[in-house]
Parts: sequence; C-alpha cells; structure tokens
Amino acid sequence: MPTNLPPEYYDAEERYRAAVTPEEKAARLEELLSTIPKHKGTDHLRADLRRKLSRLKSEAQGGKKGVSRHDSAFHVEREGAGQVVLVGPPNVGKSALVTALTNAEPEVAPFPFTTWTPTPGMMLVDNVQIQLVDTPPLHADYVKPQLLDLIRRADLMLLVVDIQAEPLEQLDETAALLAEHRIVPAHQLGSAQGRARCLPAIVAANKVDSSRWDEEFAVLEELVGNDWPVMVPVAATLPRNLDRLRWALFDGLELIRIYAKPPNREADLKTPYVLRRGSTVETFASRVHKEFLEKLKCARVWGTGVFDGQMVGRDHVLHDGDIVELRT
Repeated sequence: MPTNLPPEYYDAEERYRAAVTPEEKAARLEELLSTIPKHKGTDHLRADLRRKLSRLKSEAQGGKKGVSRHDSAFHVEREGAGQVVLVGPPNVGKSALVTALTNAEPEVAPFPFTTWTPTPGMMLVDNVQIQLVDTPPLHADYVKPQLLDLIRRADLMLLVVDIQAEPLEQLDETAALLAEHRIVPAHQLGSAQGRARCLPAIVAANKVDSSRWDEEFAVLEELVGNDWPVMVPVAATLPRNLDRLRWALFDGLELIRIYAKPPNREADLKTPYVLRRGSTVETFASRVHKEFLEKLKCARVWGTGVFDGQMVGRDHVLHDGDIVELRT
C-alpha cells in the first residue's frame, strides 16, 4: 500500500537530516512523525521512526552529564513562524539590520568582527513574529563548524552585502564559501553537489543611502541577473526600505496568514494562524484543534479565488489573508 506522504514530511525530513546532536535529532524526528498520515501504508515507516526516536532519546539522556547542545553559544532556540539567519562577510551591517528590524541589541561598530556569537531577535510582520539571527562574519580563513550548523538548521538565509564595498565580490565569495560546505541557495538547486543543504535565500544590499547608491544597486541587479532573483536595497541606519525587506522575508519563508471566523461572529483579524504556502482547509483545521480535524465536514472561505463565504472541501488550498469558518 502506498505511503502517500505529504510535502510537509519531506521538509521535516530535510531538517532531521541537518540535525547534529541527539537532542536535536529527537526533536526533529518527533516533528517528522507528526507529518505522517496514519493508515496501513505508513505503519512500517512510523514504527521504524519510533524505534529511532527511542534510541535518540536514550542517547540524549545518557549524554546529559556531558556538554549539552544548550551550552553552545551557537544553539539558538527557534521562535516565531520561521528562523532567518543573516550571513555575510565582515562589516556589511548585519548587526545594524538586526537592531533596526527587531528588539535585539547586538553590538554595532564601524569596524569588522564585532559579532562573535549569534544574537537572535524577533521581527514583527503584520502580527506575525519571525526570528532573525545575527551571526559572526563568514571569512575564508576560518569558519566555525557551529556557525555552519546554525545556518543549515535555519529556514532561510539573508545574505548581506555592502553596496559601497565591492558587493558583487562579497556576494560571490559568500556563496562560494557556503557551497564549499554544502550549503546552497534553493533557487540554485541545480548547482548542488552531493547531499547539500538547500535553503531559500534573499540578498540585502545594505548602505543604499542615496541616489548614487540606488544606481549602484541597479547595476548590481543587472550583473547578477537570475542568479539572485530576490534582492532588496536597504539602509539600516536611516532606516530605508525595511518594510520592503520584512515582506520579502515573509514571502521567502512561504508563509500565509489565515484568520479564523467562528460561526455567526466576526473574524479575529489580529491573531492570524500562520501556515506554509499550499496549506489546505484540513491543515488549518488541524492547527485550530484536533477535534475540528476529526469532525470537519466543510468550510466557508472569504478571500482569494472564491466568492464571499463560498463552501469548500477539506482539500481546498488556502491563500494569504483568507478568512475561514470551519463547519463540523
């Protein structure tokens, strides 16, 4: 009998394969198990994964007397709807961007190598929290393995370059250094070698603070062409174009906001449910409450591709901003 695994399974499997410690592998394996539908075709797969999970939990328990992954400064607990790591060479303004976009306060200075350990902060995009992580600079002379592991575990990379200091060279060197360690932008999947970690990637050209640098950014866009389809010019210290960058990151994470509408009441438009693009009414129901998923008959939807209050089935694909009333 076929397993018929959903797309979420393969995303979770990729995160599991990127995990390093037993504790993290166990957490990712639990996430993986939660994506597998329960039917006869998946019985053997679920049993096998449960056995692996049991072994990993035993390893994690046995290793508690040693150094925990939580003792590493490069372990950043995930928060919010997605985790974005800022990556780039020294002195491009990663810390200044994180300061401008979030509540974090990494050290910011006009000289390189100010950041020695990751600093997380939460960025708000229309009531959706997204985690940004400032990281130490990438440098060809030495790259900490823990930094590479942090990047691999993220949901998206924000590559930062300085428009005023050879941005094309910075971008090429950063991409080459990541590729050397088998981390490849998802849109360049064809160039991946072996078992590379493919991550969505966006480029922020920082310090675009005048019309002169607007022109330089236009030249950079023309030079890179389709190699980097999403590039945003920003100036962290002005600030400039930060909202544009926020929404670019939201789109890059492939998130959608869905609003719940109880029967005979107005929808709550202040607290969206955040799902992945391509999610269905059934996915939404499972997020609201397990009971809804079990008893769901249909739903009414207001939003994209439907007339107001249209009745739809469980497999109806939702879009960003849709309002959904579940019917049981």
